[in-house]
Amino acid sequence: MVFSAYIFLFAFLPLVLCAYYALTGRARTWLLLAASTLFYAWWRVDFAALMFVTCGIDYAVGLRLESSTDPARRRGWLWLSIVSNLALLGYFKYANFGIDNLNVLLAALGLRETWWPQVVLPVGISFYTFQSMSYTIDVYRRELRAQRDFVDFASFVTLFPQLVAGPIVRYADVADQLRGRSHTLERFAHGVLLFQLGLAKKALLADQFAPLADRAFDASQGGAAIGAAAAWLGVVAYALQIYFDFSGYSDMAIGLGRMFGFEFPVNFDSPYKAKSITEFWRRWHITLSTWLRDYLYVPLGGNRGGAGRTYLNLELTMLLGGLWHGASWNFVLWGAWHGSWLALERMLGKRAFWQRLPGPLGALPTFAIVLIGWVFFRSVDLRGAISHLCALVGATPVPALADLDFSLPVATLLVLGLALVFCAPNSQQLLERPRRVVALAAGLVFVAALFHVAAQAYSPFLYFQF
Repeated sequence: MVFSAYIFLFAFLPLVLCAYYALTGRARTWLLLAASTLFYAWWRVDFAALMFVTCGIDYAVGLRLESSTDPARRRGWLWLSIVSNLALLGYFKYANFGIDNLNVLLAALGLRETWWPQVVLPVGISFYTFQSMSYTIDVYRRELRAQRDFVDFASFVTLFPQLVAGPIVRYADVADQLRGRSHTLERFAHGVLLFQLGLAKKALLADQFAPLADRAFDASQGGAAIGAAAAWLGVVAYALQIYFDFSGYSDMAIGLGRMFGFEFPVNFDSPYKAKSITEFWRRWHITLSTWLRDYLYVPLGGNRGGAGRTYLNLELTMLLGGLWHGASWNFVLWGAWHGSWLALERMLGKRAFWQRLPGPLGALPTFAIVLIGWVFFRSVDLRGAISHLCALVGATPVPALADLDFSLPVATLLVLGLALVFCAPNSQQLLERPRRVVALAAGLVFVAALFHVAAQAYSPFLYFQF
């Protein structure tokens, strides 16, 4: 089930909201757990059961970690949580990738390839394993008290507003809210506005940029020669598509959370306005960035081991962050690209010229770096990425732009998208504006988005694949 599906918008959500506000106390928690289970099991019941296996292991480990005082035993319990979570994630997300690479090696050696049944990736497994694992790590660090009520803990892991594509919510973010939260008309109204804005981002913007990006990348990946202009327009279209798609989902998730009294962390803060890659990662997918910092970069040593070790830790963190996004060498290279720029910015400090450019100009060099990174992220394989990168620098013959449908209306759409990400206030800032104006605008674009959703084919959110 997806947020933009009619069954969710006109059946699941209204029924759950009505039932939720008709109940009180613990009954609301039980309802959220049941609704979240149904929401996830709508696709596959067995994968919902798998999610509860993760919940059960980490719930039990949390209790053991709190009750134990022996350092060796506590480390053993922590490793049980980490290994079990990473084993599940590794099997479902990286088994196909590993076997494919093994077969390439075997073929190069003239040996028989290994047969392997293709493993289906459970939706959202990267998100809920990171959430659940962060809980046990925090309990191990004595930063949290273990949750003794399994229903509360399972509700935290499975909470449907952010279950399949984030934001990555830590237990500390919602621990108090699970026990008691405020339900005010203002919070509910803000939630509705955010949900409306998020759906509009997805349906009216992201889904409009998708065909432009697909056409350009499909051409370059398929061996067709495209010109530099078409290649750049394609990658800009993809940059806008993924931004409005993922930030739209995050807005909808945060909005749904507020409707049920929860306050989730902000996941986007106008990332394309960043004047450095370091700042970009403080603004893009904020909950993943902070997770990688607190549970990977800092444990690796952070910046405590000298300059060389700091650069290495940045690179390793981003390499693994890239691999988290998908089982492909392209994602590894995307992570390496960002990690290298993070290390270079740390090395240069204030000497980085692009950070001293005035006003909006300061964001353009960073945006160009991000665009090149998106080529790796979007391409189907390394050969396709190289083909598109070559097209960006004009290393291929130039066809007519009309061949890729980059007409005046398309150019207008791209200009509109760029104006929104560079000049317009983001969703959180819009909530600070006069409420009636924002509510009217959000209502209008929401209705338009509903008509668009009804008229188009199924369009999943991009981060569902992660």
